[in-house]
Amino acid sequence: MSTTSADRHRTFFGHPWGLANLAGVEMWERFSFYGMQAILVYYLYYSLTDGGLGLPEPTATSIVGAYGGLVYLSAILGAWVADRLFGAERTLTYAATLIMIGHIALAVFPGITGVGIGLICVAVGSGTLKATTSSVLGDMYAPTDARRDGGFSIYYMGVNLGAFFGPLLTSAAWGWKGFHWGFGLAAIGMALGLAQYLLMRRSTLGDAGHEVTNPLDRAGRVRYGLIALGVLAVIVILALVGVITAARLSGIVVMITFAAAIALFAIMLTSKNIDTVERHRVQSFIPMFIASAIFWSLFQQQFTVVALYADQRLDLNVFGMTLPPSVVQSINPVFIIIFAGVFAGMWTKLGDRQPSTPVKFALGTIIMGVAFLLFLPYADGGPGSTPLLWMVLILFFFTMAELCLSPVGQSLSTKLAPKAFHTQMIALFFLSIAVGTAGAGSLAEFYDSSNEVPYFAFLGGASIVVGVALLVFRKAISRLMEGVH
Repeated sequence: MSTTSADRHRTFFGHPWGLANLAGVEMWERFSFYGMQAILVYYLYYSLTDGGLGLPEPTATSIVGAYGGLVYLSAILGAWVADRLFGAERTLTYAATLIMIGHIALAVFPGITGVGIGLICVAVGSGTLKATTSSVLGDMYAPTDARRDGGFSIYYMGVNLGAFFGPLLTSAAWGWKGFHWGFGLAAIGMALGLAQYLLMRRSTLGDAGHEVTNPLDRAGRVRYGLIALGVLAVIVILALVGVITAARLSGIVVMITFAAAIALFAIMLTSKNIDTVERHRVQSFIPMFIASAIFWSLFQQQFTVVALYADQRLDLNVFGMTLPPSVVQSINPVFIIIFAGVFAGMWTKLGDRQPSTPVKFALGTIIMGVAFLLFLPYADGGPGSTPLLWMVLILFFFTMAELCLSPVGQSLSTKLAPKAFHTQMIALFFLSIAVGTAGAGSLAEFYDSSNEVPYFAFLGGASIVVGVALLVFRKAISRLMEGVH
């Protein structure tokens, strides 16, 4: 499907007009995703009398971590479906529909039934949407286009408009009518995003994302269909016999995701469909994957430990009003909205003089470590002991770290991707986030509100060490990238 000549020459802030459509659908998806996730942990561990499910805190954080990890783990499934069955653009459409169904389930079905159906649908849909939108966006730029990192940063800024408004509005709905009204608002947001995407897809995307890069034959479809049914049967059996439990979910997702990443690296590196240069580029992504996983294991604690901290430690009284703890989830997106454009302009202006990607990753992990060390001055305090402005400062450091690593990581995965594994290479970046996100749920089990100093000090210091190691080996990594900056 082709765009008109006028469409091809229109630009969005100097970028392909399709960037606006993709940023728009992701904006609404983030509205629903973060709006739901902002109140999810509270829904799980608040008492029944407060409208929650009354689960123990470690179980609640394990579910949240596992769910977040499953989102990014699903990116590999979505990428595989895009590369081998439908192409990235069609897969994106199906994913957006599944997300909307998941939010509706959370809003309509009470108790653990709604949680199970809703989180699985949202996780699979969101992971698939992430991989496919990045793939379609990457197709709009030539591999050597200097606007590429800037385009991903603008996309990231648009996405975070939804991440800002989602928690604010679902928190308001929670306070007004209860948790299920908040989940219902998230469903409405995703419905709007799907409608916008369908209306604009024909005129803005052209042929981007339409190619099935490694199509599966009929026998392959049958074979993989049977494998999928077998995996589903094993999961059901393990759940019935008590091996898979809510408290173990985050650890299980970490192991599965890490194994999936190793398998995907092995498949790419041993494939006959990639040449020597492509193989070196895949090898260069291994240390970046490890650093990314460590970074996200800290960053994604916004939804586990930081969420608990906001509820139990933060002074939420502002001008005589008591804010819900979930509004803290809107602080990071505010900074993203303010600074994503600054970072995009900076990378674009620097062009070939900008720091290499390993250096950007190193800065991200170091700054993330500093953010965790900033918890130390108020650690071990009582209820209301941490000023809200101090949390704002901590989340400012979260944002600076994120902008150094996340949009750059997505862009890097599109540049290093072998032709035969285009979308699946992007999935590898999301797998690093999956390991980290599920790890954030597992690490939360070691958080002790009565002895916080060791927790924040160890994780902050470890992240800084990883960043310094990347700086030391940056030249060796860059050589393996074979000309990719």
